[in-house]
Amino acid sequence: MLTPNHLTLSRLILSVGVFIPLGLYSPSSPSAKYLLDLAVILFLIAGGTDLVDGYLARKYKMESSLGRILDPFVDKVLICGTFIYLAGANFSSPDPVESLTGITPWMVVLIIAREFLITALRGFSESRGVAFAATVFGKVKMFLQSATIVAILITLAHFHHAHWARLLRLAFIWPMVIFTLLSMLSYLSRAAGVMVDEKPQEASADDVAS
Repeated sequence: MLTPNHLTLSRLILSVGVFIPLGLYSPSSPSAKYLLDLAVILFLIAGGTDLVDGYLARKYKMESSLGRILDPFVDKVLICGTFIYLAGANFSSPDPVESLTGITPWMVVLIIAREFLITALRGFSESRGVAFAATVFGKVKMFLQSATIVAILITLAHFHHAHWARLLRLAFIWPMVIFTLLSMLSYLSRAAGVMVDEKPQEASADDVAS
Protein backbone atom coordinates (compact mmCIF):
# COMPACT_ATOMS: atom_id res chain seq x y z
CA MET A 1 0.00 0.00 0.00
CA LEU A 2 1.22 3.49 -0.90
CA THR A 3 1.92 5.42 2.30
CA PRO A 4 2.59 9.13 2.90
CA ASN A 5 6.24 8.31 3.58
CA HIS A 6 6.53 6.62 0.18
CA LEU A 7 5.23 9.79 -1.45
CA THR A 8 7.65 11.89 0.57
CA LEU A 9 10.57 9.76 -0.57
CA SER A 10 9.34 9.99 -4.17
CA ARG A 11 9.40 13.78 -3.77
CA LEU A 12 13.06 13.55 -2.80
CA ILE A 13 13.77 11.62 -6.01
CA LEU A 14 11.76 14.16 -7.99
CA SER A 15 13.84 16.93 -6.42
CA VAL A 16 16.95 15.37 -7.94
CA GLY A 17 15.02 15.22 -11.20
CA VAL A 18 14.44 18.98 -10.98
CA PHE A 19 18.09 19.71 -10.25
CA ILE A 20 19.46 17.73 -13.21
CA PRO A 21 17.94 19.88 -16.01
CA LEU A 22 18.75 23.05 -14.06
CA GLY A 23 22.35 21.89 -13.81
CA LEU A 24 22.45 21.20 -17.56
CA TYR A 25 20.81 24.49 -18.53
CA SER A 26 22.63 27.05 -20.63
CA PRO A 27 20.92 30.11 -22.16
CA SER A 28 22.71 29.50 -25.47
CA SER A 29 21.82 25.80 -25.68
CA PRO A 30 19.19 24.71 -28.26
CA SER A 31 17.66 22.48 -25.59
CA ALA A 32 17.43 25.24 -22.96
CA LYS A 33 13.66 25.64 -23.27
CA TYR A 34 13.01 21.92 -22.97
CA LEU A 35 15.25 21.57 -19.93
CA LEU A 36 13.33 24.31 -18.11
CA ASP A 37 9.98 22.84 -19.18
CA LEU A 38 11.09 19.47 -17.77
CA ALA A 39 12.16 21.12 -14.51
CA VAL A 40 8.73 22.81 -14.21
CA ILE A 41 6.85 19.56 -14.80
CA LEU A 42 8.91 17.65 -12.23
CA PHE A 43 8.64 20.50 -9.73
CA LEU A 44 4.84 20.59 -10.05
CA ILE A 45 4.60 16.80 -9.65
CA ALA A 46 6.80 17.03 -6.56
CA GLY A 47 4.56 19.76 -5.15
CA GLY A 48 1.54 17.57 -5.84
CA THR A 49 2.99 14.72 -3.81
CA ASP A 50 3.37 17.14 -0.90
CA LEU A 51 -0.35 17.85 -0.95
CA VAL A 52 -1.31 14.21 -1.37
CA ASP A 53 0.91 12.78 1.37
CA GLY A 54 -0.46 15.30 3.88
CA TYR A 55 -4.03 14.45 2.87
CA LEU A 56 -3.43 10.70 3.19
CA ALA A 57 -1.72 11.08 6.56
CA ARG A 58 -4.66 13.05 7.98
CA LYS A 59 -7.47 11.04 6.42
CA TYR A 60 -6.16 7.58 7.29
CA LYS A 61 -4.41 8.52 10.55
CA MET A 62 -1.04 7.53 9.13
CA GLU A 63 1.05 10.24 10.79
CA SER A 64 4.42 8.98 12.00
CA SER A 65 7.56 10.30 13.65
CA LEU A 66 9.50 9.47 10.50
CA GLY A 67 7.03 11.45 8.42
CA ARG A 68 7.31 14.47 10.73
CA ILE A 69 11.05 14.49 10.08
CA LEU A 70 11.11 13.53 6.40
CA ASP A 71 8.35 15.81 5.10
CA PRO A 72 9.85 19.19 6.09
CA PHE A 73 13.35 17.95 5.25
CA VAL A 74 12.38 17.01 1.69
CA ASP A 75 10.46 20.27 1.26
CA LYS A 76 13.60 22.20 2.22
CA VAL A 77 15.76 20.17 -0.17
CA LEU A 78 13.37 20.87 -3.05
CA ILE A 79 12.84 24.59 -2.42
CA CYS A 80 16.30 25.59 -1.20
CA GLY A 81 18.05 23.42 -3.77
CA THR A 82 16.06 24.91 -6.64
CA PHE A 83 16.79 28.47 -5.53
CA ILE A 84 20.50 27.64 -5.23
CA TYR A 85 20.51 26.52 -8.86
CA LEU A 86 18.54 29.59 -9.97
CA ALA A 87 21.19 31.84 -8.41
CA GLY A 88 24.04 29.75 -9.81
CA ALA A 89 26.47 30.14 -12.67
CA ASN A 90 24.17 28.50 -15.23
CA PHE A 91 21.80 31.47 -14.88
CA SER A 92 24.39 34.24 -14.70
CA SER A 93 24.03 37.33 -16.87
CA PRO A 94 26.25 40.20 -18.07
CA ASP A 95 24.70 42.30 -15.30
CA PRO A 96 26.90 41.75 -12.22
CA VAL A 97 24.05 42.70 -9.88
CA GLU A 98 21.24 40.50 -11.19
CA SER A 99 21.09 37.00 -12.64
CA LEU A 100 18.84 35.94 -15.51
CA THR A 101 16.36 34.64 -12.98
CA GLY A 102 16.37 37.70 -10.72
CA ILE A 103 17.43 35.47 -7.82
CA THR A 104 20.65 36.67 -6.20
CA PRO A 105 22.90 34.89 -3.67
CA TRP A 106 21.78 37.05 -0.73
CA MET A 107 18.17 36.00 -1.34
CA VAL A 108 19.19 32.34 -1.21
CA VAL A 109 21.15 32.99 1.99
CA LEU A 110 18.01 34.54 3.52
CA ILE A 111 15.86 31.57 2.46
CA ILE A 112 18.29 28.99 3.84
CA ALA A 113 18.97 30.98 7.03
CA ARG A 114 15.24 31.14 7.67
CA GLU A 115 14.93 27.37 7.34
CA PHE A 116 17.86 26.72 9.69
CA LEU A 117 16.44 29.13 12.24
CA ILE A 118 12.90 27.73 12.16
CA THR A 119 14.19 24.17 12.45
CA ALA A 120 16.22 25.14 15.52
CA LEU A 121 13.32 27.06 17.11
CA ARG A 122 10.87 24.23 16.44
CA GLY A 123 13.19 21.67 18.03
CA PHE A 124 13.77 23.93 21.03
CA SER A 125 10.07 24.66 21.57
CA GLU A 126 8.87 21.09 21.12
CA SER A 127 11.58 19.82 23.49
CA ARG A 128 9.86 22.01 26.10
CA GLY A 129 6.46 20.57 25.24
CA VAL A 130 5.32 23.68 23.36
CA ALA A 131 3.63 23.11 19.98
CA PHE A 132 5.23 24.93 17.06
CA ALA A 133 2.69 24.76 14.24
CA ALA A 134 3.03 26.65 10.97
CA THR A 135 1.88 30.27 10.92
CA VAL A 136 -0.10 32.04 8.19
CA PHE A 137 3.11 33.81 7.15
CA GLY A 138 4.85 30.46 6.82
CA LYS A 139 2.10 29.02 4.61
CA VAL A 140 2.01 32.10 2.39
CA LYS A 141 5.81 31.99 2.19
CA MET A 142 5.76 28.38 0.98
CA PHE A 143 3.14 29.17 -1.67
CA LEU A 144 5.03 32.24 -2.90
CA GLN A 145 8.34 30.37 -3.06
CA SER A 146 6.79 27.61 -5.17
CA ALA A 147 4.91 30.08 -7.40
CA THR A 148 8.08 32.14 -7.87
CA ILE A 149 10.06 29.11 -9.01
CA VAL A 150 7.39 28.14 -11.55
CA ALA A 151 7.04 31.73 -12.83
CA ILE A 152 10.80 32.09 -13.27
CA LEU A 153 11.21 28.82 -15.14
CA ILE A 154 8.25 29.37 -17.48
CA THR A 155 9.15 32.96 -18.36
CA LEU A 156 12.79 32.05 -18.96
CA ALA A 157 11.81 29.10 -21.14
CA HIS A 158 9.28 30.88 -23.36
CA PHE A 159 9.69 34.65 -22.94
CA HIS A 160 13.41 34.94 -22.36
CA HIS A 161 13.95 38.40 -23.84
CA ALA A 162 10.59 40.00 -22.99
CA HIS A 163 10.82 43.00 -20.67
CA TRP A 164 7.40 42.25 -19.17
CA ALA A 165 8.63 38.75 -18.25
CA ARG A 166 11.45 40.26 -16.20
CA LEU A 167 8.95 42.53 -14.44
CA LEU A 168 6.68 39.55 -13.79
CA ARG A 169 9.56 37.64 -12.21
CA LEU A 170 10.32 40.58 -9.94
CA ALA A 171 6.62 40.82 -9.02
CA PHE A 172 6.88 37.27 -7.66
CA ILE A 173 10.38 37.51 -6.22
CA TRP A 174 10.02 40.52 -3.94
CA PRO A 175 6.78 39.47 -2.19
CA MET A 176 8.42 36.04 -1.71
CA VAL A 177 11.48 37.65 -0.12
CA ILE A 178 9.32 39.86 2.11
CA PHE A 179 7.15 36.99 3.33
CA THR A 180 10.24 34.84 3.92
CA LEU A 181 11.50 37.57 6.24
CA LEU A 182 8.09 38.13 7.87
CA SER A 183 7.63 34.42 8.53
CA MET A 184 11.04 34.30 10.19
CA LEU A 185 10.13 37.24 12.43
CA SER A 186 6.74 35.73 13.31
CA TYR A 187 8.37 32.47 14.43
CA LEU A 188 10.97 34.39 16.41
CA SER A 189 8.21 36.31 18.16
CA ARG A 190 6.42 33.09 19.06
CA ALA A 191 9.58 31.41 20.31
CA ALA A 192 10.55 34.45 22.40
CA GLY A 193 7.97 33.52 25.04
CA VAL A 194 9.46 30.06 25.44
CA MET A 195 12.97 31.48 25.69
CA VAL A 196 11.96 34.04 28.32
CA ASP A 197 10.62 31.24 30.51
CA GLU A 198 13.96 29.42 30.34
CA LYS A 199 15.99 29.57 33.54
CA PRO A 200 19.57 30.69 32.90
CA GLN A 201 22.17 27.99 33.42
CA GLU A 202 25.79 28.44 34.39
CA ALA A 203 28.00 28.17 31.32
CA SER A 204 30.50 25.32 31.24
CA ALA A 205 34.16 25.79 30.35
CA ASP A 206 33.47 24.29 26.91
CA ASP A 207 30.63 26.76 26.31
CA VAL A 208 32.83 29.72 27.20
CA ALA A 209 35.67 28.49 25.05
CA SER A 210 33.47 28.13 22.02
